[in-house]
Parts: sequence; structure tokens; C-alpha cells
Amino acid sequence: MATAEDILDRPAPSADVSATGSPLYRRYVLCLLLLVYIVNFIDRQVINILAEPIKTDLHLADWQLGLLSGFAFGIVYTFLGFPLARAADRHHRGYIISGCLAAWSAFTGACGLAQNFVQLVAFRAGVGIGEAGCTPTSHALIALLLKISNPPMPAISRTALSR
Repeated sequence: MATAEDILDRPAPSADVSATGSPLYRRYVLCLLLLVYIVNFIDRQVINILAEPIKTDLHLADWQLGLLSGFAFGIVYTFLGFPLARAADRHHRGYIISGCLAAWSAFTGACGLAQNFVQLVAFRAGVGIGEAGCTPTSHALIALLLKISNPPMPAISRTALSR
């Protein structure tokens, strides 16, 4: 049975994108990553787009709305980006992106079901958890797709520099 240290020290699987595939396959994957990033961006902005209706419906003060659009999402997004970037360097990137997409979409939907401020803060933090894995994992996957054998830095370093 593998220990946690064995799992963490395992190198990233080389068959992530079936040995990078044909040019058509690479374009397909890049288009999928573009769609994932578009959904990422929309899910991130939906709280700002619907700020006034949310404020009215939940009877929120301005500071609470600011907390929702900034702190609740941003802190979780920032700090979970690092472990998810490390996972992107070591594990199957497609599974990580799929799981993160499912998580942040579910939490975005749950935001619409929130009945009070505390629930909405918790769900926004969940959106941050899911979205934190998208950018570093996508960068690692693009490096693999474009056959960059020695990327200038691992995903965790790119994540640290992009925040």
C-alpha cells in the first residue's frame, strides 16, 4: 500500500494527453481549455453582475457584498492555488481540471440557493476552491501539449508568480 509520501513524490504521468497527440487533437484540447477558462471567468464575475439583486434579496449591507465579491473568494482562491498547482505537476491534469470545473460549477449553483449571508460566503469560498485549480493545471497541460520538455518552471512556480 502506498503511503502519502510515495504519492506526493510520484512524477506526473507521461500519458496525460496520450503522448501529446496530433495537431488536431492539441487544438481540440486547447479549445476545451478556452471554454473552461470562459466558464471560470463567468462564474467568478456572476456575483458582481448580480450584486444589487443579491443585496436586495438577502438584505445585505455594502460591507457584506464587498466581502462576498473579494475576500470570501480571493483568500481561498489564492491559498489553494499552491497545493493544486503542486498536484498539477504530479498527477493527471485532465482529472484535476474536470474535478475543479465540477466543484466550482456546483458551488456557483449553490450560491443561487443560499438563504442568508453565511451560506453565501461559504458557497463563494467553495467557488474559490474549485477555480483555484484551473489556471496552474491548464498551464501545465499546455506545456505538455506543446511538447515543452523542460518548461521554464513547474506549475507551482508559475502560480506563485501569477498571483
